[in-house]
Amino acid sequence: MDLTFSAEERAFEKEVRDFIAANLTPEMRRATALTPSVFSDPDIGMAWQRALHKNGWGAPGWPVEHGGPDWTPAQRWIFEAECARAGVPNVNVMGVKMVGPVIIGFGSPEQKNFYLPRIVSGEDYWCQGYSEPGSGSDLASLKTRAVRDGDDYVINGTKIWTTHAHHANRMFALVRTNDTERQQDGISFILIDMKSPGITTRPILTIGGDHEVNQVFFDDVRVPVANRVGEEGKGWTYGKYLLEFERGSGIASAKLRDALKTVSDLAESEATGRAIDDPDIAVRMSEIEVDIDTLEMTELRVLSALQTGQNPGAVSSLLKLRVSEIRQAVTRLGVEVIGNDGLYVEPMRPLYRLNEQPAIPENMLPVVPEFLNGRAYTIFGGSSEIQRDIVAKMVLGL
Repeated sequence: MDLTFSAEERAFEKEVRDFIAANLTPEMRRATALTPSVFSDPDIGMAWQRALHKNGWGAPGWPVEHGGPDWTPAQRWIFEAECARAGVPNVNVMGVKMVGPVIIGFGSPEQKNFYLPRIVSGEDYWCQGYSEPGSGSDLASLKTRAVRDGDDYVINGTKIWTTHAHHANRMFALVRTNDTERQQDGISFILIDMKSPGITTRPILTIGGDHEVNQVFFDDVRVPVANRVGEEGKGWTYGKYLLEFERGSGIASAKLRDALKTVSDLAESEATGRAIDDPDIAVRMSEIEVDIDTLEMTELRVLSALQTGQNPGAVSSLLKLRVSEIRQAVTRLGVEVIGNDGLYVEPMRPLYRLNEQPAIPENMLPVVPEFLNGRAYTIFGGSSEIQRDIVAKMVLGL
């Protein structure tokens, strides 16, 4: 397998860089640089999605007939890497990289015709309804119930850790439609209009101080049966398919390498007392660089599978696990490099205080929040322990 870019691919790389330079506004750059959240502000992020859509790049990885660009795996890699390196807003993950592939693979013609164009154009903003207060890693034990009533389901229950539910106008959710001996067989996958009567949300502040996630309550919420994706009772299959796409759809190595460069710059600055002069710091940076380089090979493997229409399967769990571990290593090193300034957490949300002068250099501001969110990343989207269990069972056959 030749990983050297051709002249055409180098030309495409320049095209992507030129597009980013022309469309990534100063507001977007600042928001992405100073906000450690995995998801950007929806208004900023969806403006970026609309710019991508206008250029025909709104749905990387999707089939051409559903609005995806006709890219080779190498072009997809270039695009994802350049976006990560530039720090573009990352807000439409739930639509483009999660529910979109499920609708493409299992949705009805009517669902494809209605939802897919709205996802690509940035008209719809999605959240997920998976975890519940009593079922996270043990997702099959979920209790939110959808009872058939004519042409509707009536939904009662609650979801938790629901990213940006306070902004989203649509949710994809796993709900229990039947009581079965095997819990997974009674779950269905349903698309919900978040403006439906009976839906309320409660904000939850995460470890980094973000209001990114929520608890969502359903009180006799009516959803048309036509909003169920695929067969009743097959939602567990569709839900796993979605998670494997989520875990395997991102190119994180470029972003991680950029984060390592930030730590390196801080370590070389007088503001940190030239922490780089400590031999241990340089050694640890080199170890992280080796890990990132290895991660790139796994990303290419997953990207090749996605581009050819294959489900990445257990490799996506391996990828998510390694990204989590490397991210923790980078952010932990960053906190150690800035030393006492890491205790200064008040300006963790500097976007709300743009007219105030921060007490520490601006490039230090995201370090502590990134460290805290790095720990959170090992939990959400499937904990690191769950990813190890998947690799043990599906790769090693244990």
